[in-house]
Amino acid sequence: MRHGTLFLCQKSKEMNVLIIGSGGREHAIAWKLAQSSQMKDLYIAPGNAGTSEVGINVDISPLDFKKMASFALEKNVKIIVVGPEAPLVAGIHDYFEAREDLAGISIIGPKKEGAQLEGSKDFSKKFMKKFNIPTAKYFTVTPENLDAGFEYLDKMVAPYVLKADGLAGGKGVLILDDLALAKQELKSMVKDAKFGEASSKVVIEQFLDGIEVSVFVITDGKSYKILPAAKDYKRIGEGDTGLNTGGMGAVSPVPFANREFIDKVDNQVIIPTIKGLRAEGIDYSGFIFFGIINVKGDPYVIEYNCRLGDPETEVVMPRLKSDLLELFDGIATGTLSERDVHFDPRTTATVMLVAGGYPEKYEKGAVISGFENVLKSVPFHAGTTETKEGIITNGGRVLAVTSFGKDIESALKNSYESIDELSFQGMNFRKDIGFDLIKKPKIVMKK
Repeated sequence: MRHGTLFLCQKSKEMNVLIIGSGGREHAIAWKLAQSSQMKDLYIAPGNAGTSEVGINVDISPLDFKKMASFALEKNVKIIVVGPEAPLVAGIHDYFEAREDLAGISIIGPKKEGAQLEGSKDFSKKFMKKFNIPTAKYFTVTPENLDAGFEYLDKMVAPYVLKADGLAGGKGVLILDDLALAKQELKSMVKDAKFGEASSKVVIEQFLDGIEVSVFVITDGKSYKILPAAKDYKRIGEGDTGLNTGGMGAVSPVPFANREFIDKVDNQVIIPTIKGLRAEGIDYSGFIFFGIINVKGDPYVIEYNCRLGDPETEVVMPRLKSDLLELFDGIATGTLSERDVHFDPRTTATVMLVAGGYPEKYEKGAVISGFENVLKSVPFHAGTTETKEGIITNGGRVLAVTSFGKDIESALKNSYESIDELSFQGMNFRKDIGFDLIKKPKIVMKK
């Protein structure tokens, strides 16, 4: 690989795979799949400058199912891994299953009905309530029962949590301290379409005070395997201040998510979720992301995602010692229970480099320099493209710089030392990722 020597890839020819997406999550998945001895040709649609180093980028929109299908048939693709949520919620799995000529292609990701765990907050809350999965109390508001929504807010104590029902690009959640403002924003969401169709319904939710952790499973619908837990950092500023972003960094493992806590998550959340999906007749295969909040030692579900998180994938994939393609083949053949999952005990930490001004207005097209000097880390590409001038920025989140270490502090030290070698105009990043999990952080940045 051009970008660092920490991780090595090994290939032998057997299976063609297509990954859908273009972010850091997809680069991390591609990087891991490229190490499989079963991998033949790896395609990424549309991919980025980083994915082109471990596979072949293909200029196809993630939502162009017809073109995706034609390409998969042409290239004899056997497995399609869906990275982002939008194609899943739009029904890519259902599209492929409905066409007889695509019967030999397995989709890693749920059908449209299962994807509603992420695609609709109201659906997921009803599901959790039905199957006794711990979550915050809630009330769903539509334009028709807005007054009842106001009355529900009157009975609550601050802060007030408002969540757009549908997909809103990570921007559909408001946490407000003022009751009058909460009512105003609720009206703006459901009546004035503040988040478009996504907020035609709004879930008012009880605020839970605790610390968050991301837990992932991979499932074939019957059995499942728990992947390493991670903690991500959403706010743009140090000390978790400022606007929400798609994620500014992550660490894995998470100290408080010990065996006892994960056992609680398994018994109280994961098992009831898998059983609940089967009880509802929902054929679910792929990843399930559990956004968990630890409230005084007990897990509560904040949200489901129907895919891996980003930037958590960038710290989870390096810790996975098992062959990822072997696990995907287990999903495709319904034999996941027979596959082994092993993790690297070391810590991984990723720090996201973002464009100046992100998550608000930002510019693209800045040339990125210094890759050749990054030897301790892997810069997973989140928003990049390759031009005659070199690799340039092509998104708000640009690179996720990931490193191993014996603990959080040493992993972060390696990532920050690598960041010192990288540069692009307007580059911004948080200097305190993981510090809340370190007793006395001592990392000093040159920049």
